[in-house]
Amino acid sequence: MSDPIADMLTRIRNAVAMKKEFVEFPSSKMKSSVLSVMKKEGYILNFTSTTNDNKSSTKVDLKYDSERNSALKGLTRVSTPGLRSYSRKDEIPMYMGGLAISVISTSKGVMTGKEAFKSNLGGEIICYIW
Repeated sequence: MSDPIADMLTRIRNAVAMKKEFVEFPSSKMKSSVLSVMKKEGYILNFTSTTNDNKSSTKVDLKYDSERNSALKGLTRVSTPGLRSYSRKDEIPMYMGGLAISVISTSKGVMTGKEAFKSNLGGEIICYIW
């Protein structure tokens, strides 16, 4: 697998399309950081990481309303291993007119674009979530 973050986003996108309750995939620190931003912003219910036989996996509980509409409408990977995308503190892009959040990896950790702007930090744009 050449891009584990894109794989995670694709698994979540496919699980939402199939109205699954949860999705599982191999875990990493970067994936956990992105998931914590998604949880804090209200796109997922919860996530847990477990280790079995030297293999760690993450289970994500997806969030739906009473009519089974997902809180997560879309995910887009921006920075890929072959083409990294960076942004300065004053050039953090707004996606979909500000309706989506950008997830940015900064020197202070992974955070939303708004938090990075308030903290006066730039970094690598990981993905957009709406």
